[in-house]
Amino acid sequence: MIYNRLKLIVDLDLTAFHFVFRWKLNGTAITPKSGSHYSLSGGNLRISHLNKDQDAGTYQCLASNSFGTIVSREASLTFAYLGNFKTHRRNSVSVREGQGVVLLCGPPSHSGDLTFSWIFNEYPSFVKQDTRRFISQETGNLYIAKVEPSDVGNYTCVVTNTVTKTRVQGPPTPLVLRSDGIMGEYEPKIEVQFPEIVHVAKGLTVKLECFALGNPVPSINWSRVDGIPFSRKVDVRKASGVLEIPYFQQEDAGTYECVAENSRGKNTVKGKLSFYAPPHLIEKPEDVQKPIDDSLVWECKATGKPKPSYRWMKNGENLESLEGLSLSLSLSISRLTLSDIGMYQCVAGNKHGEVYSNAELRVIAVAPDFSQNQLRSPTMVKEGGDVLIECRPKMSPWGVISWRKGSEALRESHRVSILDNGNLRIQNSTRPDAGLYTCVARNQFGVASSSGTLMVKEPTIITTAPSTLDVTVGESIVLPCQVTHDPSLKLVFTWFFNEQLIHFGDHGGYFEKVGGQHSAGDIMIRNIQLRHAGKYTCAVQTKVDSISIAADLVVRGPPGPPTSIHVEEISDTTASLSWRPGPDNHSPITTYTIQARTPFSLGWQAVTTVPEVVGGRSLTATVIDLSPWVEYEFRVLASNAIGTGEPSKPSKQARTKETSPKVTPANVSGGGGSRSELVITWEPVPEELQNGGGFGYVVAFRPSGATGWMQAAVPSSEASKYVFKNESIQPFSPFQVKVGVYNNEGEGPFGPVITIYSAEEEPGRAPTRIRAKSLSASEIEVSWKALPWNTSKRRVLGYEVSQKREKEEAASVQRTVGNQTSAIIRGVRGSNTYYVTVRAYNTAGAGPPSVTVNVTTKKPPPSQPPVKVMWNTLNSKIILNWEQVKALENESEVTGYKVLYKRNRHSRPSVMETNTTTVELSLPMNEEYFIQIKPFGEGGEGSSSRQITIPRIPGPNAIGSATKVSTLSALSTIALSFTARTSL
Repeated sequence: MIYNRLKLIVDLDLTAFHFVFRWKLNGTAITPKSGSHYSLSGGNLRISHLNKDQDAGTYQCLASNSFGTIVSREASLTFAYLGNFKTHRRNSVSVREGQGVVLLCGPPSHSGDLTFSWIFNEYPSFVKQDTRRFISQETGNLYIAKVEPSDVGNYTCVVTNTVTKTRVQGPPTPLVLRSDGIMGEYEPKIEVQFPEIVHVAKGLTVKLECFALGNPVPSINWSRVDGIPFSRKVDVRKASGVLEIPYFQQEDAGTYECVAENSRGKNTVKGKLSFYAPPHLIEKPEDVQKPIDDSLVWECKATGKPKPSYRWMKNGENLESLEGLSLSLSLSISRLTLSDIGMYQCVAGNKHGEVYSNAELRVIAVAPDFSQNQLRSPTMVKEGGDVLIECRPKMSPWGVISWRKGSEALRESHRVSILDNGNLRIQNSTRPDAGLYTCVARNQFGVASSSGTLMVKEPTIITTAPSTLDVTVGESIVLPCQVTHDPSLKLVFTWFFNEQLIHFGDHGGYFEKVGGQHSAGDIMIRNIQLRHAGKYTCAVQTKVDSISIAADLVVRGPPGPPTSIHVEEISDTTASLSWRPGPDNHSPITTYTIQARTPFSLGWQAVTTVPEVVGGRSLTATVIDLSPWVEYEFRVLASNAIGTGEPSKPSKQARTKETSPKVTPANVSGGGGSRSELVITWEPVPEELQNGGGFGYVVAFRPSGATGWMQAAVPSSEASKYVFKNESIQPFSPFQVKVGVYNNEGEGPFGPVITIYSAEEEPGRAPTRIRAKSLSASEIEVSWKALPWNTSKRRVLGYEVSQKREKEEAASVQRTVGNQTSAIIRGVRGSNTYYVTVRAYNTAGAGPPSVTVNVTTKKPPPSQPPVKVMWNTLNSKIILNWEQVKALENESEVTGYKVLYKRNRHSRPSVMETNTTTVELSLPMNEEYFIQIKPFGEGGEGSSSRQITIPRIPGPNAIGSATKVSTLSALSTIALSFTARTSL
């Protein structure tokens, strides 16, 4: 590919303006000039009409201004291209069926990355890669692990340059089968291998190729030799010929193994992935401004593998160690001069690249100057306190500092001293120390001074301090803090609780400032809780001093939760507990309460203990009246004179011992079922009352009047039914029944004896005098003559009414209860014929069906809604008019209309029926009307009109207003259109 134009971008970090830019190619300066194909745009280099031989190489930018010169990192310019294949014909490749083969691509001369594909016979039929065929993206060769007859044909290698996007095709290679037999099975032969050592940069994606010839087709598997499993990011292609590791990191380095295997054997190759990283700066020099004669140390550190080396540059030239200057990871200059001013660069590099950092050094030499740092005035100090008056002139180099008080030179003493940095310190200040102070600064370039006043103030003293207090939960208390102070100074009171600042208004409103006087900072704590116990500190601050004082607050409250709850011993109904006391919160514990819960209880329940009252000194108790074979958790609550505290954490679950059951099932009943059956049902005994494992039921029964009992065991705790079947059982015969219980520990009691009837027979006769008539298009009324109601063994509990249309297989069934002799079938379709039967039923099932009668439903109601609905008002009436609805041919005739109206959206509608197309309604006053109109006929109600809203007519003169409206309406005969509303 030929480039017509190239733009190289400057990537320097430049913070100043008026730069001059220069460029170098392979170390030689480039001089853009008129007619040259080089040009500068800002600092960027543009190259037009690129020439591969002339312009390829390494470029570097130099930027200069009045402070110095810096250089950019190097950029390499190469040219991508792709030549053409040689046009000579390729020889045929002849192989046996079952043999492996390699077809060579032999790409032409090129620069830039390539991708490879193969055409089979003619475009666009491309070779698809799978476990048998593989195209190497390293060599371009096509590998077929085991040749099949379908592989015979011409193969053409297609090469694409990923930079220039150009594509060329090689000459075809014919693949033919030999006629001297089929190749037998043989072990894998790995033809595509990756290098023994592959160097991979941090963050790049690495792809390893591995493919083998063999018969049968070998499988390809990848692993790490050190046994570490692949992370999720590693992609093993479905064809198994490529292992891809994206975003390569240090932990991905190691030896990788490819195993090719078939039934004849296996073969392996190994290769090592070596991690490397170009330099990355982690510490770099920053711009500095230093006074003359000062020293400078710049640190420069970078990460990378291999470890980077360092060099330093000044104004674009490499530095060498000289007297007063040392180079390594850091650049050090012992005594700065004006000649050291300039732009410096640290360059960290290894064989994989270089990184640059830039910094500017400015060296200043100025006479003393206080314009930016005048002495603070006034400076205040409390009597007896220490004060520091700062003197910070700007000067370079640093000179001599002296002080005056008033017009006299200041003499140093045990209280007054001038520090090395020029600041003045006065200790144990007194009233006479107040006055005007002047700082004088000198160096070889000049002298300057600055003055400021010192004021000595009365110290602040706390006069009423909080003391240690003892309170009970729920009480309120005031903590005092009052002071004396210099009246010219403003006081600021600040309170701390356990060293944390109290933000008044937070903390749930417990803390409130109540100190009303200027010199008082009292606070109130309302409704004190246990968490409010601790250290309270009052801090008082003025501009010249600050003092503080602390007090402890003891809060008495209910005890804290006991700890270490243990079940020491447990039986079927008792449990011995032990625990350790929690904090008593400054009030002795008087009693303990024990609670328990099970998987079956509603939360925690108090339990009975021995002793009945557990005293505050006791740390053990026995819980009694527990249920056997139930898992219990226990917790303990402590009480004192103030109240009961929070419960302890629950104990570990403990199950009571097993014992024989004591509770029998409830609601024993039965009946029904099939012929010759006795059905017995009950409610299962809850798990918490089963008293042990292996729980089951014993069912005993006998015919009424018999002496001996028949028994059956039901070995399931969840069972709720037993069915006894015997052909000798007569229908609806009475039996005496009782149900008992048992578990692994033995049998329990039986419940009370009850009477249950065996299964009855279904009714033997069909109802007669079946009648059916259509009430509307959607309703049919069915009636019949009831069967005799008696106490025979073929009872009638009700009737089943079945209906279906012709050609329908399934019928719809609805049931009645008792001696009812009619039913209404709803939801049928209009103008359809339905076939209806009736049969009696009881618990045994339904009896024989009656004769079938048919009925044809009435035509459907009108489907068209009333339209052209108009309204107007006349006197105190609303007059509604609409267009006559005409029924379609298959619909029932319209016999009238229903007008539904209501006076607000939530009230039930009133209904007015009419056989005309006009109605009158009373005019609403201060209310709206919501109106709908429906046609109806013998088939039922038809579709409704859209909802009409009659607007509210306000005020006491509603009728007069309505009259005016009606006059306008009558004159203009306005038909109002309306939008759809929610149906009435």
